[in-house]
Amino acid sequence: MAAEGFPDNRLPTHGLGAEEVLGRMEELRSDDRDWRGGRVFSLVYSAGDEVHALLERAAAAYSAENALNTMVFPSLGWMQHDIVTVTAGLLGADQVADGPADIRGYLTSGGTESLLMATKTARDWGRSERAMSGDSGTARFNMVLATSAHAAFEKASHYFDVESRRIPVGPDYRADVDAMADAVDDDTVLVIGSAPSYPQGVVDPIPELAAMASERGILCHVDACLGGFILPFLGKLGHLDKRWDFTVPGVTSMSADLHKYGYGSKGVSVVLYRTPELARLQPFLTTNWLGGLYGSPSMAGTRPAGPIAAGWAVLHFLGEDGYLRLAEDTYRAARSLRSAIESLPGLAVRGDPDATVLAFGGDPDAGGFVVGDGPSAGSPVDTFALGDALAERGGWFFDRQSPPDSLHATVHAGHAAVMGELIADLTAVAGELAATGSRAEDRSTTYGTVD
Repeated sequence: MAAEGFPDNRLPTHGLGAEEVLGRMEELRSDDRDWRGGRVFSLVYSAGDEVHALLERAAAAYSAENALNTMVFPSLGWMQHDIVTVTAGLLGADQVADGPADIRGYLTSGGTESLLMATKTARDWGRSERAMSGDSGTARFNMVLATSAHAAFEKASHYFDVESRRIPVGPDYRADVDAMADAVDDDTVLVIGSAPSYPQGVVDPIPELAAMASERGILCHVDACLGGFILPFLGKLGHLDKRWDFTVPGVTSMSADLHKYGYGSKGVSVVLYRTPELARLQPFLTTNWLGGLYGSPSMAGTRPAGPIAAGWAVLHFLGEDGYLRLAEDTYRAARSLRSAIESLPGLAVRGDPDATVLAFGGDPDAGGFVVGDGPSAGSPVDTFALGDALAERGGWFFDRQSPPDSLHATVHAGHAAVMGELIADLTAVAGELAATGSRAEDRSTTYGTVD
């Protein structure tokens, strides 16, 4: 179906003027969510207008370049190396206790691609190790991970034919190390932990997971796509005392998204490996065609240069003091929201989130809905009705997720200025829903789409 104002989806016979094209783009985005106003708690991370202006200028300066071949554009190779080195430093490369670190890594287009490449590398490591030991190999390798680990691992399982063994989390929503250990066998090549997990924002017991993997002689990946650019600063600020990075013996690879709490442009992520030998398993190389040597470090061939340039620019623009300031603002905003939720009858936070991501909704301990006879006397607030009411009242957007039914809040620095307004709206609509017992008819939970 053609968009409103566009007669069809065919290429126009005559080109339009630049202002007309831009005007139509503005029309198309009229129904987009208001992330600049701090109303969106998903998908976009805002460090303020000054940072956004820098990102636009840096990306525009490299809008035509191609990171496929950094011999043609050596500045892109230099910036990529710099981003990887800075990220490795943030993730503990300079403080490892189990020997000298020679951590290597690559840029990808986002967290999903980083997790894909970590899984592919583990599969190839399994093939290599079994071949070296004289083992004939296995019909199918597997990876062991909690049900809270990111959905992108399921994509990796599908793409690279690595069995995904999902293990239920404990009552605190953290990975259950003993249960995961029971699922490991001779065909396991990878154990996965999250720092933090996306659904409930809790940091898995990384030291215990890594020790278990090391004892079994297998790899351990820490998915810090969400936390890699904020947990280090929360630690420096005294808000986090968990160990989760390369300083933990047994952690063999990590991922961190610069376009999340690094406040870079979409999409740029980093995947890191503890040793050069492991890192060398990720890239693809071939001469089996008529065009010469073809090499690529990740899934894509042609790679846009704009996000690389913008990512490099924001790291050097903000610096450590800038990230510390943003982390403190974000942490205080998240704590304010959590405190408000916990103070409201009928609402509850899911688990005990460690950082600035949390899930919340109706309190399951406050009573239940009686099907057919209306709400019971102790009915909690219906989670999805709460999300709908917040959207209607103030234009607030929270992702829905389940199980359990929850609203998901990725709090970032851009939310600090509107947190008071959100809490006021939350208090009002929670009270109204507790009084009426209204339930949302739509129970869908859509995180990503295929359009």
